[in-house]
Amino acid sequence: MRTTHVVVVMGVAGTGKTTIGPLLADRLGVPYAEGDDFHPQANIDKMSAGIPLDDADRWPWLDAIGGWAHDRAGLGGVVSSSALKRAYRDRLRAAAPGVVFVHLTGSRELIEERMSHRQGHFMPTALLDSQFATLQPLEADEAGVAVDVAGGPEEITERAVNALSELPHAVH
Repeated sequence: MRTTHVVVVMGVAGTGKTTIGPLLADRLGVPYAEGDDFHPQANIDKMSAGIPLDDADRWPWLDAIGGWAHDRAGLGGVVSSSALKRAYRDRLRAAAPGVVFVHLTGSRELIEERMSHRQGHFMPTALLDSQFATLQPLEADEAGVAVDVAGGPEEITERAVNALSELPHAVH
């Protein structure tokens, strides 16, 4: 299976974007880009200190991800980005109009439990509340699917592939 779409794997911290993204890219036959790699050092320092990012912090990061997605338009790719607000997704769509979102969803309890087992990640569990407070789920007019993160990585990836294949302009 290969796609020419750019898929943004989104969701709050701890939903598995960094795990599911590469698996999904492999299944779709396209390259993967880790959204965290697009953060400037100042953002990483801020989050590491337990300080949530504000919109001014996020715009350059989203623009960098949008630039990557723009460059992959028609070629396909998968990139991770929390993309928590509609405005953030709109900014990504402005840069790369054909992007499709996979929103990884799950209960706060499950996500917090998974975050507590992560090693060496800059996002502390303490910022999870701010992530959920910021989250605006995909709206009906946004190209994308919601995928529950209960289960193992392969199961979640399979769910994502199946959901994407059911979109009106299916991702194949």
